Parts: sequence; C-alpha cells; structure tokens
Amino acid sequence: MIPELGQFATILALVVALVQGTLPLLGAQRGEQRLMALGRPLAQAQFTLLLVAFAALAWSFLAHDFSVKNVAQNSFSQLPAVYRFTATWGSHEGSLLLWTLILAGWSAAVAVFSRQLPPEMVARVLGVLGLVSVGFLVLLVFTSNPFERLFPIPLDGRDLNPLLQDAGMISHPPLLYMGYVGFSVAFAFAIAALLSGRLDAAWARWSRPWTTIAWTFLTLGIGLGSWWAYRELGWGGWWFWDPTENASLMPWLAGTALIHALAATEKRGVFSNWSVLLAIATFSLSLLGTFLVRSGVLSSVHAFAVDPLRGLTILAFLGIVVGGSMVLYALRAPRMVTGGSFGVFSRESLLLGNNVFLVAALGAVLLGTLYPLFVDALGLGKISVGPQYFNAVFVPLVAPALFLVGIGPLARWKQADLPDLMSRLKWAFGVALVSAALLPLTMDGINLQVTLGLFLALWILFTVLQGFALRTQHYQGSRVRRLFGLPRAFWGMQFAHLGLAVMVVGVTMVSNYETERDVRMPIGSHVELAGYRFVFQGVEEVPGPNYLAGRGTMEITPPRGRPFTLYPEKRHYNASGMIMTQAAVDYGLFRDVYISLGDPLEDGAWTARVYHKPFVGWLWLGAVMLAIGGGLAATDRRYRVVIRRRKATPAAATVPAATVPEVAT
Repeated sequence: MIPELGQFATILALVVALVQGTLPLLGAQRGEQRLMALGRPLAQAQFTLLLVAFAALAWSFLAHDFSVKNVAQNSFSQLPAVYRFTATWGSHEGSLLLWTLILAGWSAAVAVFSRQLPPEMVARVLGVLGLVSVGFLVLLVFTSNPFERLFPIPLDGRDLNPLLQDAGMISHPPLLYMGYVGFSVAFAFAIAALLSGRLDAAWARWSRPWTTIAWTFLTLGIGLGSWWAYRELGWGGWWFWDPTENASLMPWLAGTALIHALAATEKRGVFSNWSVLLAIATFSLSLLGTFLVRSGVLSSVHAFAVDPLRGLTILAFLGIVVGGSMVLYALRAPRMVTGGSFGVFSRESLLLGNNVFLVAALGAVLLGTLYPLFVDALGLGKISVGPQYFNAVFVPLVAPALFLVGIGPLARWKQADLPDLMSRLKWAFGVALVSAALLPLTMDGINLQVTLGLFLALWILFTVLQGFALRTQHYQGSRVRRLFGLPRAFWGMQFAHLGLAVMVVGVTMVSNYETERDVRMPIGSHVELAGYRFVFQGVEEVPGPNYLAGRGTMEITPPRGRPFTLYPEKRHYNASGMIMTQAAVDYGLFRDVYISLGDPLEDGAWTARVYHKPFVGWLWLGAVMLAIGGGLAATDRRYRVVIRRRKATPAAATVPAATVPEVAT
C-alpha cells in the first residue's frame, strides 16, 4: 500500500496548495491577519506531504516493486542501489515529483526564513508560490501519476537508461531543479511587489538573496551536467548547443542579468520595473525549458519522450503564468516609476550595459533554439541551427559583457568621472593587453581568438585585484586583517568574477588547442598525440552489476612525468541490450587525456579516439568558483542586519533607496 500512500499524499498536497494559493492572498487583500497567517503552516504542510510521496516512490524503487509502472520501466533487479534511488527521478513522472517537492521546499524555506518580513508581503509570496505548485501538482496528479500500477506484474524491469547510470546524474537533476524552481521565489516576490503597489528598494533586498541562491544552484547544475556529458557521451565535448542545454542556459543568463539589476534596485532604487520584468522572464524561461524537455518536441539525450497531451498541459500552464504576470505588470508597473538620475559612466549605467548584452545574448540563444521548432510546426521543413550559429552570434555579445565585468565594480554609484575611472583602469588594461598579445606567441603563434580570450580573462583578474587593493584602503590593521574584514558580499562578487576569468581561459584554450586522433589500434600498436605515446594492450571482458564490459587497456607515456594506464570500456547492458561507450579520462590541472573505445575489428584490433584537452578542467573549476561566489554573496551579513533593524523600526521598509548606507554589491 506504500505507492497508494504516496498517491494519496500527492492529492492532499494539491488540496493544500489550492488553499495556500487563495486564502493568504485574500487575507493580504483584505488585511485579515488570520488568513495571512495560514501561509506558513500550509507551505510546511505541503512540503511534508510531498516529502512523504517522494519517499514512497523511492521505497518502491529500492524494494523492486515492479507492480508500479514507473519502477518497471526504469529499474532492474541487478541495478545498484544508488542508481535505483536516482531512478526515482529518472523518468518524466518521477522527475516531476522531484520538481514539485523542491518547489514545496522553497516555499517552506520562505515560510521559515522570512519571519521578520511584513506579513502582507510574506502572505502574497507564499500565495503566489502556492498557485505555481497547483499548476505542477495538477499535471502530476492528472497526467503524470508516478504511482500508477501495472498488471500483470512483470518479473523484472526494463532498467534505467544507461546514460543515467553515472555518478554525475546523482546530483545533477536535483541541483538543476533547485535552480529552475528557485527562480519561482524571485518571481513570487516580483508579483507580490506588483500586487502591493510598491517597487521600492525593500522588495529588491528581500528578493536578492533568494535569487542569488537559486542562481548558485543552477550554476552548479549546468556545470555538473556539462561534466556528465563530457564523461558519459564518449565524444569529449563539454557543450554542444543542444536545445535542452540551451533551455538551462537561457534562465541562467536571465538570472545573471536579474542579480545585477537587483543590485542597482537595492542600492539606488533604479531599474525597479526592469528588475520585476527580469524576474518574470527568468521563471518563465525555466518553465519554457520544462516544456521543451517534457513536451516531446525535441529529440535529445537530455529530454523525456512523453506524449503530446502532457506537452500541451505544460504549454497551457506556461501561457497562464506568462500571460497573467505580464497583464499584471502592464497594469501596475507604469504607475510605480522609481529611481533617480545617474551619470553615463556610473555603476548604474555599466550594470545597465551588462544587462543589455546579457539579454541580447539570451535573445540570440532563444532564437536559435525555437526557430527550428516554429519552422517545423508550420510545415516548412526541418532545419538545424548548430554550433556555428551560436558561436558566431553568442561570443560577440558576451565579450563586451565580460569587459564590463572589470569596469563595473570600480565605478562609483550615481556619478562617475571618466578621467578618474580611466586612471584606475589604465594599468590593468595595459598589462592585460600586452600579456594577452605575447602569450600566444609562446604556443602556436598569433591567434586573435586566443588573444581576445586571454585579454578578457586577464582583464578581469587584474581589475579584481585592483578592487581588493582599493577597498582595503578604507580598513585598519594588517593586510590580512583588512582582507578578512571585507564584507562577504564583496568577496562573493569578486570570487564569482574570478570564476568567470578561469572559465574564459578554459573555453579559449580547449577550443583552440585541443587535439584528437581517430585511429585503428591492433594489440601492441601505439599512437602519438601532443607528445603523449598511447600503447594499446588489448580488451578483456569484465562483468558489471547489470552489464558485461569489454575493458580496454591503454598505457600512456607523457612527455614529462610518470606513465599511467587508462581503461576505456564498451558496455553491453543486460536488460535493454544497449551498447554504451564509457570513456576513460586522466584529469589534470592543465590538461585532460581522454580515450574513447570504438568498435572491434579483425585480429583483435579496435578503433579508438584519443584526445588531448588543455585547460578543459578550468571550465568546471570556474563554475565551482561562480557558485562559491554566489553562496558568499547570498549569505552576506547585511541581510541579517537589515532584517533586525527593520524589526526594530518598521518604517524602514519604505525608506527610499537613496538613504540606504553604501555597501558592497
């Protein structure tokens, strides 16, 4: 009866979400404290019920309950326990249950950690989150029941998709969903601000840490997904501009723009309407990604193959969310004009320029992702928009945004003097430019792409160092004490910018200097690549828990250092009969050696593909640094100080942005 218990808990959660989405909003409208107070316990109750439902589904997988259709289609008696647990979200139904659980978790977190905010604001935020939950729970209960029974009961399951039987998939979907769903909190704060009729600095301050945390999770999710594809798909790529990859990149770009816009709104009270619009757009793009992955319109290793009815349901929900929020924005936003004037070279202007380039890059990705779908839907044939388009359009739009990353933190708020700004930046600019021009000469000669990439990375590095030097001038004590005395938000901002620089180096170097060879290798033969000598020692059969692998042995001698051995595999999965390539990688700080085993040939020979990938690990190192920076910024002390101060002085919630003391952004 455990699956039925899970289904019953899901239905109860839908009822609770309906109440959460109506009574607190009604109470905020009428000013009734009793109705507003219902939001917190209802949010916590919904999370508890969905946690029970998720635990019931996980138990069904762990206990091999093949009477549950979801388990029979996505598990196998020989599947290791860790993958039986991750199979809980390995299907459309299970992943949708995880999505609703995480959404309820965000709602419960808002209920617990926003006790010092005005009750009207909390009631509206929780009410909006309740309505969002209703949409997903309706989809879960009526079209995507993860607890549906199967009769007759099969003796065994079909097994989890072999692509998902990887360590990266243990945490990639939860992290990605934490980011996707987390932007619903920013969306809820924006809608609550529109409903209240106040777009002052206070709502931006309340929304900003939640937005940053969601962005941090999404950053980790995208980075981990890229690493999974690099290891698991066997072709050595880290980003292929796949539509479902783009579906996660688009809300990340919008969320990045939103974080910077909220900084200006919190600090100076400017861009309030624009910040609200970005909050709506970011969550809407998260829903668009859900539609693309679950509607069946895409064929991708990242997508769920589902029937069109579910896609239409998600599309209808997306239309309601986007349409309803945009109607509310059109009615309320023009009446709430806020902010003041600022100079051309002020930090506000630079943040606005940052937003312009990010949104333009987002538009380019959105066009390249959706245009083939529209052409196909209109019956005009099938076209493919590949990496050539995205690289040609995306990079020229992102490069100016990266340049502004170095300038923005060093500019003053409201009014900046251009000669003073140039004086601050001239040494960083000169050293970065000269270094970027000379470094390629030590490799393969002049390469403009490498020069541009290294210049942007070094530019960000030197401006970050200069930012620390300028900021510590205002603190007393030793240099170390002054560094650790800086606000956590300042550290977070600079650490995230350093992560961008590291990522730019990784992208630049691996894109321009990686080498590969696709070779036929008899036993005992060798091949050389980038100074490395690869000797093939043959293939032996090795049984796995639910597969039989042909494990190759490749001995590698590097130009310097000790030899090492890699073991690429070709796996045949018992239940599905699928044959998968398991690449072998030797990771290094400055290079990866990557081997993918191909097909067997005559006389014991095999095809193999060997790669040398310089600095590719810096891509994921940069993503981790971005996430650490986001975590530092989101936990800055000033948010807690502002909450305590507001509790002592309720009127502080309406203090104009210009009166807020200057702090790091």
